Amino acid sequence: MFAADSFAITYIAIPALIFIARVADVSIGTIRIVFISKGLKVLAPLLGFFEILIWLLAMSKIFENLDNWFYFIAYAGGFAMGNYLGLKIEERLALGYVNIRIITQKSGMDLIQKLSDNGYGVTYMNAHGSKGQVNVIYCILKRKDVSQITALIKEFNPKAFYTLEDIRFANLGVFPSRSMAGRYPIPLRKSK
Repeated sequence: MFAADSFAITYIAIPALIFIARVADVSIGTIRIVFISKGLKVLAPLLGFFEILIWLLAMSKIFENLDNWFYFIAYAGGFAMGNYLGLKIEERLALGYVNIRIITQKSGMDLIQKLSDNGYGVTYMNAHGSKGQVNVIYCILKRKDVSQITALIKEFNPKAFYTLEDIRFANLGVFPSRSMAGRYPIPLRKSK
């Protein structure tokens, strides 16, 4: 009975804990880096503390048992899964702002009007592209609104070219208020 318990602890429980610890610390590390890039000066160091604390706990178990390759597999697997999970969490948080630049060959006035009606600040200009006249539309928006805006672009002009750029800081922009969002809902459609 003792040998079975020892086997279960050595080859199942401890590798599982190392895997979970590594998933946690790498996920926290990914979020910490995002917080640093967004200028969140209080949260980033706090996450860094927990990230390193968890990492030290996992590493101490590995250094105690350098001859057990199960621990190395658990550590590497946790690292890979932590990267994936951290990116998924970051995607869900959708912190900060982005600049969306939309270039349309056909008139973008309907799209500009719809964005304005929904409370977004829009700057646009006529320009000349490699294939003729185009409208260039700029709009600063919260990252969480990107899917709604891209659905709107696809509805009005599926062939429009657009790019997204992260913005660290935005001052005095025009953004939809909560009451505006209720009055002018942006229709959501799943892209095919």
